[in-house]
Amino acid sequence: MSKIETKAFIQERFAEYYKTKSSNIQPPTRMENREFAFLIFKEKIMLRHKGFKNAENLRNLLKNVAPSDVYYSSAHYERPEEEMEEKGWLGADLIFDIDADHIPTPCNKQHDTWTCNKCGATGRGPPPEGCPQCGEQRFDDKTWPCEVCLESAKEETIKLVDVLTRDFGLSSDEVNVAFSGHRGYHVHVENEVIQTLDQVARKEIVDYIVGVGLEPQLLGVEGGSGPNLDDPGWRGRIAKGTYDFLNTATFTQLAEIGLKKSAVKTLVTQRARVLESWRDRGPWKVLKGVGSEGWRRVVQKAVEEQSVKIDTVVTTDIHRLIRLTDTLHGKTGLKKTAVAISDVEEFDPLKGAIAFKEGVIKITVSEAPKFTLGERTYGPYKDLEVELPTAAALFLLCKGAARVAEEIVHV
Repeated sequence: MSKIETKAFIQERFAEYYKTKSSNIQPPTRMENREFAFLIFKEKIMLRHKGFKNAENLRNLLKNVAPSDVYYSSAHYERPEEEMEEKGWLGADLIFDIDADHIPTPCNKQHDTWTCNKCGATGRGPPPEGCPQCGEQRFDDKTWPCEVCLESAKEETIKLVDVLTRDFGLSSDEVNVAFSGHRGYHVHVENEVIQTLDQVARKEIVDYIVGVGLEPQLLGVEGGSGPNLDDPGWRGRIAKGTYDFLNTATFTQLAEIGLKKSAVKTLVTQRARVLESWRDRGPWKVLKGVGSEGWRRVVQKAVEEQSVKIDTVVTTDIHRLIRLTDTLHGKTGLKKTAVAISDVEEFDPLKGAIAFKEGVIKITVSEAPKFTLGERTYGPYKDLEVELPTAAALFLLCKGAARVAEEIVHV
């Protein structure tokens, strides 16, 4: 099959999904005030400024059009079908996007690749700021979800939910979590007060969550009365970050944050005293030889570990489009899947987000790293024709790493 035929094949499978599963797709709250948008397979055109009065009309469009991706606005509008300046903004939910792209993980150098759009140079890991051969700053990059980067995204999601519920006092009913269908999670907050916040106020929320402006001298560290584990807010989080780091840090890890050799030796050889000190007010004035500069660097590391790695642009955007839950992700064929807060830690997106569970497809794979889906691990593949379960085959087809050789209908 040609490239165009492969794209048509993917759309046919998406169409089957929406014809059989659209009744399970629930619209967002206040759907009549939301803008909807659809990425169409043909030429990847974005169909925007659509509005719906009821769920049935939305589901019928999904069945008839079978889009690559489905979005709705975090904002509420008086007239969602008008152009942006005419919509009449009423408010917006608070959206957080946690993606493995924003989290440094060792695995991305193993499975992610980039290609320069100008000279064709290639490399592994995230794209550089400029092509090392020609200086071009535009790249075609391929990112793959694996257990390591998905677990990292999950850890950040758990941290974020903890901040929102403990520090901001939001109830679990106001905080909704969903696997995005690709490499991360969306956290969606619906609260009447928050919905009215402008971009400046949302930026303040972002700054708090990522730990902007936390100066050690303002926390009492240099005076020997630093934060303790039972302190609320960022004081307690810094204490926890310090506790976790100093409890396990090696000589190398301590040196990497810029500590002097004498301070490194003190913190390693006096680890038992550090651990004991937390029964009182922490190690801030217990240990000699670390110094105010040393503690400042330790606190910086604690902030780094306790801050949440979010896409800050998404959260401050009061007109943001967000993927609709239970719809398919055009880059993977997986579905965006809601996850109860109590279930996030145990949720496995490579099992729980599979949309296609029947059939086998024969595909020709150009190149793909080893990946896991469901109960099986596949690959790595290079210039190979293979028969795969529909979910795994569609995953590679949607990634642009394969083309259809032959569809096999048996289960």
